[in-house]
Amino acid sequence: MTEAPHEDTVDADATEAVAAPVRFDTLALDDKLLRAVADSGYTQMTPIQAKAIPIVLDGRDVMGAAQTGTGKTAAFTLPLLQKMLKHENSSASPARHPVRALVLAPTRELADQVANNVKTYAKHTKLRSMVVFGGIDMKPQTAELKTGVEVLIATPGRLLDHIEAKNCNLGQVEYVVLDEADRMLDIGFLPDLQRILSYLPKQRQTLLFSATFSPEIKRLAESYLQNPILVEVARPNATATNVEQRFFSVATDDKRAVVLKLIKERALTQALVFVNSKLGCARLARSFERDGLRTNALHGDKSQDERLKALEAFKRGEVDVLVCTDVAARGLDIADLPAVFNFDVPFNAEDYVHRSGRTGRAGASGLAVTLVSRDDTRLVGDIEKLIKKKIELEPIELDDERPRREPRPERARREVEDGVPEITASAPGSSAPRATQRDRSEPSRKPSADPFFDRPYEPSTTASPTWEAAVPAVSLSSSARVTSPNIKPKRRVAALFGEKVLVNQDE
Repeated sequence: MTEAPHEDTVDADATEAVAAPVRFDTLALDDKLLRAVADSGYTQMTPIQAKAIPIVLDGRDVMGAAQTGTGKTAAFTLPLLQKMLKHENSSASPARHPVRALVLAPTRELADQVANNVKTYAKHTKLRSMVVFGGIDMKPQTAELKTGVEVLIATPGRLLDHIEAKNCNLGQVEYVVLDEADRMLDIGFLPDLQRILSYLPKQRQTLLFSATFSPEIKRLAESYLQNPILVEVARPNATATNVEQRFFSVATDDKRAVVLKLIKERALTQALVFVNSKLGCARLARSFERDGLRTNALHGDKSQDERLKALEAFKRGEVDVLVCTDVAARGLDIADLPAVFNFDVPFNAEDYVHRSGRTGRAGASGLAVTLVSRDDTRLVGDIEKLIKKKIELEPIELDDERPRREPRPERARREVEDGVPEITASAPGSSAPRATQRDRSEPSRKPSADPFFDRPYEPSTTASPTWEAAVPAVSLSSSARVTSPNIKPKRRVAALFGEKVLVNQDE
């Protein structure tokens, strides 16, 4: 690759270190960290780890670009922990445990996952770490922050809340990491990110890691880094080669039926289904639930506790299908996930790379299926430009036995003949409300009839309203007679319950 101004580039193909797996024990890491890595079951480094860790240990700013599922979290966590071991101490004083490393993540789920990884790698050290994100009470977070913490993982919004409340001081931060940096530097997060960086010292080491880096994001990132080294171990914005990518041309109403068909044909035990809207996420989850699948929904309108519980249940295998928005598209590591479905084609082409990266983690094989309707042509074209690969749309046949609604005239005639609307099952993927299907083997049931209640109301000619006779006439005093003629006289009306008498002043 050509060398950009003020930016060094390290390509995996140009180095022998990435040609073969490298063991972690060949790095200049402390025994405490190596023991934690071994406890996690890792011995060989991935290409991004083999190239990025030595550079971070040298104190250089890094922009790391690698495919999803290649261990980018360990690529920045291990060297930062190694460099902070010189500050390790067992003192109980909060002043001895200032924030020295700040990791910013765009979503709460990703921040929680990074925090778990940091705790795993630092479990044999005395370094403290914690995570702060929105959606939950700030008081427990405040109490933990005031005890002192060296590694702080946070989402931008909640971190600003703690800064404004003076719960944490970032004046001694030495290392800053932007995980999923392309999302952190887009227009939505940029104002908050600029405010956070203004609280940090000018002299610091900054690391950016992501699976996608557009040229615009690279130019913007250079303004926050000092002479950075760009580490790329794959073609930019490329999807994982071990993931089978399929694009099916289907009608919008048939998308759910296609997902069910592929899950059955491929005997998929679990799947992530991505949609573009929170409302569509909830509706689709209920539809899959009615189809007999163990389903849960994950979107931004759910509380943080509900989101974390849904994700943990899916990781434990208690949920077959997790319908989610793009809050689950970034960085989440779900082991042995066999398939990902793009029920809706993502609006941003970069999100396709991240969605597909939820399967095929750590070198395993995976399946990424995208359902393309007639209105998605432009979005598919954007994906082609990003991944630089021609996309072929495939047809797919569905079973003809799927229940369909009768034409409206025929359905109306049947309802008139039976005397009761017929209950039918809506077709899979249709927007019509689903109802319980009538058992075709049973004859249609007539509604029960009662001669007394079926008879129309006939008012009595002899009965009189007894309550009117029981109410005495309203006597007007002499003072009332001389009042203005525009004031209407008061008339007593009967109360609905009890013996109280209401006065209607409007008549």
